[in-house]
Amino acid sequence: MKIYRLHEKQRLPISMKAAWDFLSNPANLKEITPDYMGFDIISGGDKSMYAGQIIQYIVTPIAGIKTKWVTEITHVKEGDYFVDEQRFGPYALWHHKHFIHEIEGGVEMEDIIDYKLPLGILGQLAHPILVKPKLKEIFEYRKSKLTELFGTY
Repeated sequence: MKIYRLHEKQRLPISMKAAWDFLSNPANLKEITPDYMGFDIISGGDKSMYAGQIIQYIVTPIAGIKTKWVTEITHVKEGDYFVDEQRFGPYALWHHKHFIHEIEGGVEMEDIIDYKLPLGILGQLAHPILVKPKLKEIFEYRKSKLTELFGTY
């Protein structure tokens, strides 16, 4: 069983409150997700993050194939971090920690995602050529979109 990790950081010239207010609002996820992903919240995204919150999405990650994705917000420390875990969707495991750290002149946002692919060896073969590059591309888009919204640190 191979578990992969994606670890990303970004600094922004905004306050902890501004960062938290934006990131803890599920509706903002659509704004920082590439349009081609066809990201739409079906339910559960009408409130700020809270532990136990279930959010259902439709995403189109590959070749126009729509996929339902259900996540649960499992941990929240107001203004500091939250964790989402996939309950149903394209991954065998998805555990995403979102941290906000105060730094001089702004914040550093940190994402740590531990994930496992389905389909055993086929999933492992697809990882370096399909999944990992797609996740990196999505997070690069997020970085550029957040810079566009909040400025460069």
